[in-house]
This record gives sequence, structure tokens and C-alpha cells, in this order.
Amino acid sequence: MNEEVDLKVPEERPMWPPMDNVNLSPLVPQHGNMTMSPTQQGVPVVNPSNFAEYELPYELSQQGWKKFWSKRENRPYFWNKLTGESLWEMPLIKPQFDPITDPLGICAAVPPAIPIQSPLPVAKRRPSEELVGPQAKKFVLAGPWDLDVQTNVIIIERPPCNYMHSHPEVEMYRCSLLSKLRQCYQELCHSRQSIDAPKDSFNRWLMERKVLDTGCDPLLPSNCYPEISMSMYKEIMNDIPIKLVRPKFTGDARKQLSRYAEAAKKIMESRNAEAESRKVVKWNVDETFQWLRRTVGATYDDFQDRLAHLKQQCQPHLMETVKSSVEGICLKIYNLSVEYARKVREKSNLILKEHGLELPPALPNNSTRKVWCYPIQFQIGCPRLPVIEYLPDRDQALLRFQGDTLAINATHLQKLEHLYRHSCFDDRKFEFFIPRVWVLLKRYATFLGVNPSSSNATIDVHDTQISLPVTVFECLHRMFGVTFECFASPLNCYFRQYCSAFADCDSYFGSRGPFLQLKAVSGSFEVHPPYCEELMEAAVDHMEKLLTDSPEALSFIILLPDYRDPTPTALQRAEASQYKRKQVTIPAYEHEYRHGLQHVLNRSEMNIKSIYGTVIIWLQNATGNARWGPTEERVEALLEAFRPGRERERDRQELLSPTRQGTTSDNKDVLVH
Repeated sequence: MNEEVDLKVPEERPMWPPMDNVNLSPLVPQHGNMTMSPTQQGVPVVNPSNFAEYELPYELSQQGWKKFWSKRENRPYFWNKLTGESLWEMPLIKPQFDPITDPLGICAAVPPAIPIQSPLPVAKRRPSEELVGPQAKKFVLAGPWDLDVQTNVIIIERPPCNYMHSHPEVEMYRCSLLSKLRQCYQELCHSRQSIDAPKDSFNRWLMERKVLDTGCDPLLPSNCYPEISMSMYKEIMNDIPIKLVRPKFTGDARKQLSRYAEAAKKIMESRNAEAESRKVVKWNVDETFQWLRRTVGATYDDFQDRLAHLKQQCQPHLMETVKSSVEGICLKIYNLSVEYARKVREKSNLILKEHGLELPPALPNNSTRKVWCYPIQFQIGCPRLPVIEYLPDRDQALLRFQGDTLAINATHLQKLEHLYRHSCFDDRKFEFFIPRVWVLLKRYATFLGVNPSSSNATIDVHDTQISLPVTVFECLHRMFGVTFECFASPLNCYFRQYCSAFADCDSYFGSRGPFLQLKAVSGSFEVHPPYCEELMEAAVDHMEKLLTDSPEALSFIILLPDYRDPTPTALQRAEASQYKRKQVTIPAYEHEYRHGLQHVLNRSEMNIKSIYGTVIIWLQNATGNARWGPTEERVEALLEAFRPGRERERDRQELLSPTRQGTTSDNKDVLVH
């Protein structure tokens, strides 16, 4: 017997509902048009047609069944070598399920009890390849997300991006250069200014540069003007001569005052300072030391007041003295980033050349066609990807490439598989899934500057990657029609539709690219940007432009930290917007967020009390306000969803309540973020 089995995969249905005045022609994003080369990543499929005869259907053989002859009964019987079960009649084929998304087969549909008649083998299909229609399989993916929410966002059609597809070798090289750049920043601050690099300053520099960057690298800034980052410059200056922190005790306040005076004096003596500046600083420092010697029993407030006075007198002279040196640090970091981006591009071109490909020039965006929001596309195909070791480990999975091991919780790996199934159309056999997950984990671990697998990874990335509680997302969707996150990642998103920082490695998992490049026409959005002032200001400006240009229903619910500087801030810009419909403030320590490293942490470490107040602002045009306006009832429901412990109460109620039929959000259990 040498029959061939048809393994053609049927096309999936569009994942969006129809809407008036929108071009609804089939819109299937493609990540390149080339035929994918086979890799060693996937599990080899055994072709049953190579065997001479079939005692049982192929699927039954795969489930452990064998056929034997009973001499006593003089008839055949069936025995399962995996379960020890034996039957006289032909066993039924159990429903197939995906070992990644449904390892226990819980979600598999139960087929009718019809004996198997045909002895021909039936090739196993992935869940995404099941036939569509009323009998299509309904997947319920447990976790702090709802990936079945349909989008209501319409955008202007955009051209495909000209990035290279994610490649582990390129990503490892890029991340090693970025880590080297981060280390260089620390060494320059220490050697030139005798301070440690300000905490999270490098991450904010990356985000601030990307607001201006028009270069070719998705991570390393390579074409920015001005070249000197004012964000980095101000943060370094703020820590000169020493980093000031609020002391806990009176003795700590005295030591900090003494250390500040010593450091200020040392800078003026060791630098080429102007004579007048040196004189002013020396006089104030000497006076401070005399006050410390003759004052007995000074209080905490006395030391703090004296420090504030000393800083006010000395800081202008110190800044003028070290200005050129600090500018040199900022310029050197940027120039090194440009050089590293060039090296990464050369390595990318070398790999593409080996596969007969090359990076095309960027296409202009001249389209005015309105379409449903879809993931980022690529102009070129994907080269062959290397093998990534996959090591399951209890509740986590370990992915290893060339000795670099990255961890991810099993539930988040299932989430990525679900997003990949919906958004990636160039890899229906999932040959590239594991390599692309490794690149994703490597990118975010390097960007955050921490090792998520280490024990101290829980302390550093609150401001950059924190996300809202599940109860808040559910309320935003239920009350305000929100279906889209403007600042998220595949690891912490709640909806299937979101914008993220890295279009190249996030697009396979549903990213719509950076928010500042999204030309939205209508829809309801949640906006919770990272705490980078330049990025937040650019986001507010972008939203105002979109609201001005579109007459269709458009709504943005913005969540910003409640801290204000003397200079105009993003919060002040949003408060002064002509499109502001309402504003409420949640006090500090009276609400929680979810941790930025939720994809590797335990459930008990997920929730973080916010040390800042959170300001919620509704920016809506007239039609958006008529459709999703912030009424008193809706606002009260949102504030209740923010209440501390509300998420744990929700989880407890779902565990105690009977299983409900309906939407995915009714059946899911919050595990990790």
C-alpha cells in the first residue's frame, strides 16, 4: 500500500467581525512569501504509508493500542500498552489535543461514539487546523488575559516593515553588545564622576532615544538628533556629587550632609573649575563642617535643611564645572550605540546573504485605506533558524541556545503559543516557534538589564513593565469597550491586540508595532506607558493628533503616575488637552499593579502596591464620548476594580463557583503575569 495522505491546512477564518464603511477584503498578514526551509526544531512526522499493512488505524496505534488474536475465544482483541486496558471491540479514537495548549486533553471536544470503520491512517492535525464552523473547537486558555476579545480598532493600512526576521544568532550578538554598552555606561559614570550610573537611567535612555530614532536597529539607537540625550544628562547631573536619598535616622542625615560636603569639595579641587566657583563652594563647605563640629543635638530636620541650603548654593557651580564631562559621557554612549547597530546590521546581512536574501529599503506609507488592525508584516522571508533546546521543568520551561538558558512559566508559554497561532501565518507547522520565543525572552531580559531566572529579579523592573490587574482590564472592556493596549508586550498583554516596543520579535505574537507609529481611525484604547517622561509626552501628543484627525469614535483611557516636576510634564499636557472628558486620581498605596516579570515569578509575588498615585484621564472625541463616555457609574466600577485585593477575591470566587459556560474570561483562572 502506498497511498498518500493529504496534509493541506485549511485557511483560518478572519478573527474580526464585519463593520460598515471599512474595506473587508481578505486581510491575511504574511511574514514573507518564501517557502520555509525545514528545520530540526519540529518533531518529525512518521508517514504511516511507508508500512506494508495496518492492523489498526494510525491514530489508535499512536495512542498505544495493539491488535492480538485470542486462541481461547477464537477472535481478535485489542490491548493498550500504555494504560493496560483490553477490549473485544475496536476502541474509539480519543480526541486529539495539543500538548502545549492542552496537555491533559481537557479542552478537546468529545466525538460521537461511532466505531472506526476505515483502516486507513488519519494524520494528526494541530488544533488551529480543525475545520471551522459551528462544530469548531472552542479553546479556553487559563491565565490573566482574555485573548478571544475581538478588536474594534480600525487603522490606516501600513506597509510591511523592513526588519530582518528574528534570528537567535543575531539576537545573541545584539544583546551582548547592548550589555557591553550598559556596562560601559556604569564604568564611565564611576571613573569620571565617582558615582554609580543612576538606577534605570539606561533603560529610560533607550526609550527616550526610540522616540527620536529613525535608524535600522529595533533595539540599539542609531540615528537620533540631538545626539546628547537630555534625559541621561539630567539624571547624571542629579547624582553629582553624590546620590541623595531620604535618610531613615538622624545619624544617616548627618552622614549624608558630611559626604555631600566632602564630595563637592573634591570635585572643585580636582577639576578645572573657575576661581569664583571654587571660592563659593569652598566657603560653603567649610561653613558646613564648622556647623557640624559646633552643633550638638541637632535634629533630623536640621540636617535636612542644612543639606538643602548647601545644595542650593553649590549645585549650580558643580554643574557648570562637570558639564563638558557629563556631555562627553552621553555622546560616547550614543556613538558606541551607532557603531554597535552597524555591526549587528553587518552580521544580519551576512546571514541573509547565505540564504539568498537581502534587507530591502523601507516602503513609503501613502495608503489611505481603512482596515481592521492587524499584526506587523515583514517584507522578506525568514532564513533557516538554529535549533533551540527545550527543557520542561515542572511549572517552567527552559530554553537554551549556545549555553544561554532562559526560563518562562508554562502558562505563559501556552499563551505565546496561542498568540502565535492567531498572528503568525508563515509557520503553520510551528517549526520556528521555540526559536522565536527564545529571541523574545532574550530581548526583554537584555532590555530590562536583569536576569529573569535569578533570585533578585523581582526588585528592579516595576516601573518599566508593570501592568494593570485583571479586574481592571475586565472592567475597561465591559464598561468602556476597550479591546486594545497601547503599551504592552507578548509577555504581559491582556488582549490579543496591542502595541509594543519591538516590532521585529513581537509581531509573531500579535504586536501591532510601536504606538507612536499606529494611525488609528477608531476604537477604544487603554494607555499605560512606561515611566519615561519623553515617551509619555510623545504619546499624549500622538493621541491628540489622532483625535483631531478622526471624526469616528475614538477613545483613550490614560493611566499616568501622579508626580509633577517644575517643568511641563506629560500629565500636565494630558490635563490641559481639549479632548479631556474626565479625570480621577487613585491615592498611593490604595491600589496595586502586576509585576513586570510575571512570566517567571510565582503567583504570590505578582501584586505590587503602587508607591505613586495614579491619575486616570479620558481623552475622547465627540463620537467616542457619546459611545464610551465616563459616566459616574462606569467610573465607580473602574475604581472598585482597582481596590487592593480585588483580584484575589475574583480568583477565589472563580475557584469556589461552579464551572460557567460562556466567554473565555468567565472560565479562566488567574495564575501568573
